Amino acid sequence: MNILQINSSARSEGSQSTRLANSIVERLQSENPGATLVVRDLARNPHPVLDEATLGALFTPAEQRTPEQAARVALDDALIAEIQAADAVVLGVPMYNFGVPAQLKNWIDAIARAKVTFEYTANGPQGRLKGKTVYVALTRGGRYRNSPLDSQVPYLKAVLGFLGMSDVRFAFAEGLAMGPEAEQQAFVEAQRDIEAAFA
Repeated sequence: MNILQINSSARSEGSQSTRLANSIVERLQSENPGATLVVRDLARNPHPVLDEATLGALFTPAEQRTPEQAARVALDDALIAEIQAADAVVLGVPMYNFGVPAQLKNWIDAIARAKVTFEYTANGPQGRLKGKTVYVALTRGGRYRNSPLDSQVPYLKAVLGFLGMSDVRFAFAEGLAMGPEAEQQAFVEAQRDIEAAFA
């Protein structure tokens, strides 16, 4: 098994979402001895945004790209190769202002490439990243699970499903800003979610 862990917190140290993602990875490794692990920390190595220059590079035929354009596309190619090779994907996702971190959005923009990780067909869009299980470690200061204020779960289900990853399992650690007891309880509840995800 090949495991890909994406840490999207703005914090490279002390991140609660990375802590929860690590717990999921440890469980995967315990159940799959010999599994390989690739960790991409988007705080330590932030991926560039999808801007006009990047679009220009992506829409220029490979043989016509400038060295700068080729280098920019190669950055996205590396992320695509990582997720193509993965059997299991673990995302550490804190909630920032009711959405996913900008770092994670940049990663998603990089791996979502027409004719590579998805395609449009006569029957509609088809994702090409099939056969993977995605575990999402969600951490929030408040409690938003199953509420209208939770835009993360619908968004991640939609975009990952669009790319072919329909088996998405969530673990929630909520109420982390509501005091020490609430923080401790959050990880107890998150552990239950992990157990359910592996049941």
